[in-house]
Amino acid sequence: MSDARLSVFKTYKLYVGGKFPRSESGRVYEVTDAKGKWLANAPQSSRKDARDAVVAARKAFGAWSGATAYNRGQVLYRVAEMLEGRRDQFTREVADAEGLSKSKAAAVVDATVDRWVWYAGWTDKIAQVVGGANPVAGPYFNLSSPEPTGVVAVLAPQESSFLGLVSVLAPVIATGNTAVVIASEKAPLPALSLGEVLATSDVPGGVVNVLSGRTAEIAAPLAAHQDVNAIDLAGADEVLAKELEIAAADNLKRVVRPQPVDYFETPGTDRLTAFLETKTVWHPTGSLGASGSSY
Repeated sequence: MSDARLSVFKTYKLYVGGKFPRSESGRVYEVTDAKGKWLANAPQSSRKDARDAVVAARKAFGAWSGATAYNRGQVLYRVAEMLEGRRDQFTREVADAEGLSKSKAAAVVDATVDRWVWYAGWTDKIAQVVGGANPVAGPYFNLSSPEPTGVVAVLAPQESSFLGLVSVLAPVIATGNTAVVIASEKAPLPALSLGEVLATSDVPGGVVNVLSGRTAEIAAPLAAHQDVNAIDLAGADEVLAKELEIAAADNLKRVVRPQPVDYFETPGTDRLTAFLETKTVWHPTGSLGASGSSY
């Protein structure tokens, strides 16, 4: 009996609604490393896949946005725990995807895990930064509090396939939004593997949906979709970004334009606040006793 055996190649799939469908179109495209060596066939998402992802994200929005900020922080931290446990796998994938040495890829993965932890810590603090009591000239309470925008389409950065991806995705879900993510077109494998981590963590199905394929092809229907509330154009070039911004204006989507970013730098709160709405509540005060003081 021969000891030789065939390798079991990994089949990468989309992550939509907590499940792993193949592309509705049945198409795939070849993913290669920095030297042109074949790595895998990735699903090439269709417009139908994009619409299905929006439906899943909308369905998940109510429960996710209604969860306590503390609970969302716990869920994000759990993702970081699981990424830490699969550190070696992601190191290999990032090294292949971005043409990095093993040590540099490991540094990218470590920074990515730390980024998840960083955003997990912000979930129950951002409201204190951007909300609070407003001083008004009148007998009223005036309180402002942030609320999530809704379903956000995220074009992941093309060159930073894992750290960049997490840097634009984590703030979206940390603040209670749900996301439809388009992975880096040339290096989608770390994003598709992230879907496997999310599926086996505490993140409810539909909160994050991961699509791979031709960025322009998938982004066009998302930018024009009437049930998408915002879009992050981090992974779009100048020409595509302009086209998508025009399409997004149809239903007044919030748009974050692409800009040069060093993803290794500690992020500020810009991406946390980009997809938050501010709700302001007025309430009359009342008098307390003969002194005329009020509360």
